[in-house]
Amino acid sequence: MKRYKRIVTVGAHPLDAELMGGPMSIVMNRFGAKSTFVHVTTGRLEKKDATQEELDAYQTKLIGQIDAVAQGMDCDVVRLDYKSSNMPSEQDFIQEMMEYLEREQPDLVITHHIGTMHDRHYYTHKTVTAAVKRLRAKGVEMDLLYGENLEDLVGFVPTKYLEMSDSDVDTWFTALKKYDLFRGEISIVPYEAYYTTMGKVRGLESSCPNFVKAYMHAGLIDYTINTKGE
Repeated sequence: MKRYKRIVTVGAHPLDAELMGGPMSIVMNRFGAKSTFVHVTTGRLEKKDATQEELDAYQTKLIGQIDAVAQGMDCDVVRLDYKSSNMPSEQDFIQEMMEYLEREQPDLVITHHIGTMHDRHYYTHKTVTAAVKRLRAKGVEMDLLYGENLEDLVGFVPTKYLEMSDSDVDTWFTALKKYDLFRGEISIVPYEAYYTTMGKVRGLESSCPNFVKAYMHAGLIDYTINTKGE
């Protein structure tokens, strides 16, 4: 497998980036890579009658969890702090992503697959994909993968499998459990059960005895090939 040196994973909400890009970052960081999780939105307390004090307390706690999870996976984290109800236009966000990726110069970008149930996931997929494709057309070399996410499974077909050691898996889940959301305290979504099971299923698919994380390659033109034959 190609060893990546600079990885950026862009997720729509807290937990998304870590679920999609966490395994790749944990494995590649062992070989000296630098990895960053980018959160487009920070999230909010889903309680209609919440007081401002409750909202502020939740936000402070969540930001602490975001930092702790990233630290647990030996990754940096960037919070863009957009609100789901007030996102920039797609073109503005594509430009923002292009400028960020040009500064960071990742050789791998990971984000959401298109087949999602969430508007913000689709927004993130569309804009990040467009940013990478435009940069590649300008001659910037970077790969783009879509990470398996239980909320983005429509049409998701694994084309890349990442084997994880027991230590890698322990690092991933130990960090993820720092999120109340992952532990089931915020939502009934069975995050831990799903990813534990799918790691075993993907191992069976790829004839690997160990835990495996699945990714899907984006459709990209290879601009490094000289099509004129010169």
